[in-house]
Amino acid sequence: MADIHVEEFYKDAAIALTQLYSAFPRRVNLFVEDIAGPDEPDEFGLHSKRHMACFGALLWLAEEGFLRYVDTIRQEALDQAVLSKEAFIRLSSPAPEALVDELKGPEDDTETPLPPSLREDLSSHIHLVRTALKSRHSVRIGHALRATLFADRPSH
Repeated sequence: MADIHVEEFYKDAAIALTQLYSAFPRRVNLFVEDIAGPDEPDEFGLHSKRHMACFGALLWLAEEGFLRYVDTIRQEALDQAVLSKEAFIRLSSPAPEALVDELKGPEDDTETPLPPSLREDLSSHIHLVRTALKSRHSVRIGHALRATLFADRPSH
């Protein structure tokens, strides 16, 4: 079992990437509270470790080239964030068939043949990430994110 902070990183990154994908190509503000949940700063104005871990995950995604943003809004949000070209390509590209079979959700099981365009949509990395998030299963979320973030660049 992975360390809890790594599981939280995968979940935070998955939520952030799906939010940005859903808004692409618009720039949006990514609020930590929308991803990690509400946080009440302490009497010194410091955020919780959980809040800061989520904020750190967002910054890491930017540093690694998965997203761009104009500025931070204190430690509350990234201002005008958007997916990078690399992240958009990775998220919208088809995942390996073995991974699709492993991570597909029950709603993806169908006996009727699907049109090629729908079959391609259901095999994309973003679909796998969304399905993993819906499952709320940390192992599935981690597996989908590792396959998306750390796989070799897809060839087209």
